[in-house]
Amino acid sequence: MIENNGIIGWIVIGFLAGGIAKLLMPGKDPGGCLITILLGIAGAVLAGFIGKSIGWYETGEAAGFIAAIVGAFIILFIYRLILRRR
Repeated sequence: MIENNGIIGWIVIGFLAGGIAKLLMPGKDPGGCLITILLGIAGAVLAGFIGKSIGWYETGEAAGFIAAIVGAFIILFIYRLILRRR
C-alpha cells in the first residue's frame, strides 16, 4: 500500500520536475499546476521505464530527480510535435 508521504513526495517531485522541464523548453505550454505535476510524474515513470530497460536501474529502484526532469522534457517535446502537426 502507498503511504501518504509517498504520494506527497510524488506530487512535490512531479511539480518540480515538470516545472523545470517547462522552464527549459521555451514556448507556450499546456495547463497549470495540475498538468505540471502530472507531466513531472509521467516523466519520472518514463525515465524509470527507460532506465530499467537499458540496465541503469534495478527492479524496485526509482528514477532520480534529474532523470524525472529529462523524462518530463521528452514528454513535453513529443506533445509539442503532435500539436504542431494538427
